[in-house]
Amino acid sequence: MECGVGRLRPSRSELAKYWSLDPETIFLNHGSFGATPISVLEEQNQIRAEMEADPVRFVERKAFSLMVDASNNLSEFLNADPNGMTFCQNATSGVNTVLRSLVLNPGDEIIVPNHSYQACWNAVNFVASRWSAKVVIVELPFRCETEEEIIEPLLEAITPRTVLAMIDTVTSPTALRMPFERLVDEFQSRGVDVLLDAAHGPGLVSLDLSKLDAAWVTGNCHKWLCSPKGSAFLHIREDKKEVTNPLSISHGYNADLPTEEKFRFEFDWQGTRDPSAILSIPKSIEALKSMVTGGFDEIMQRNNSLALKARDVLCETLGTEPPTPNSMVSAMATIDLLGTYTGTADIMGDPLHNRLLDEWGIQVPVFPWPHHQMRYFRISTYLYNTIEEYEYLANVLKEIL
Repeated sequence: MECGVGRLRPSRSELAKYWSLDPETIFLNHGSFGATPISVLEEQNQIRAEMEADPVRFVERKAFSLMVDASNNLSEFLNADPNGMTFCQNATSGVNTVLRSLVLNPGDEIIVPNHSYQACWNAVNFVASRWSAKVVIVELPFRCETEEEIIEPLLEAITPRTVLAMIDTVTSPTALRMPFERLVDEFQSRGVDVLLDAAHGPGLVSLDLSKLDAAWVTGNCHKWLCSPKGSAFLHIREDKKEVTNPLSISHGYNADLPTEEKFRFEFDWQGTRDPSAILSIPKSIEALKSMVTGGFDEIMQRNNSLALKARDVLCETLGTEPPTPNSMVSAMATIDLLGTYTGTADIMGDPLHNRLLDEWGIQVPVFPWPHHQMRYFRISTYLYNTIEEYEYLANVLKEIL
């Protein structure tokens, strides 16, 4: 089948049969919203059907126990304390939950790298302004050769007024695999709490939350764990539970219950919502593990390996050098489009992004990043992708740039 100007559309992998992706789209953007396997969507539909058959019975008699099951399942996957595991709709709401719980003093400092996801960065700015606190933006390079170029500027930003650092596992705009394990240890050994933004975390990089011991970790399950949209978690360390409130204060706030039950009630019941995405997380983990013989170790190895190959093909075709060492790439890679930054973002989408999608059927994000005065495009790789899809993108970009 031809796509664009006389080009044959590349095929997906043999594992694409597990997804319902549009055959007319070359989908190279798993990182933005993930993609949910058919069997997991069927599980979600069954949960919804049971709920709608008798919503009251479902909420009163089943929802809480199913939520506990999902919490235990995800906690086992992440080696986390299930008593500190809570759910939210996305990592941005998890970040907001933590930030809106903080009690700050004027002049307190929060460290934010300039690779941070803008929505979460905005939340830090909002809360800091409420308390007359200071947001310390740490300038990190896009192109780097070692992890020290990331670690040193962040640690040098610590002062006696620093109370929190918000660090990514993998940065959203620049796809940089942060040395988050060492950063968490370095910050917290200096008395600075860490809010780990693992929006790109579960299923993308190895996460051992008990070993990390970060004050707070929030992450999406609907990205690299492929659960339905609106499924994410916030893990709260034991000593932070009393000072962390759910984003929506609801019935659990005045509940006369033992401490652990009260904590669970407050976070699990913040008002009426459709819990089916969250309750489908165990099915997502099970379904993905069953697709390959080596479970998530093999899934991550496959995705990372393909991302490195794809990045190298694209850089070679476009005549640019890979911006980071292989160790700082995890199934996503961002490449700079030198000399094309205009300084403005179009609400209707970047013209190059739109052209790639409309003329060639390629779904890949292209965006200006004002904090680096650069324009980037970012690829993501998942089990359903093949190197031929990225070779196709490389040839199209060479033709139109």
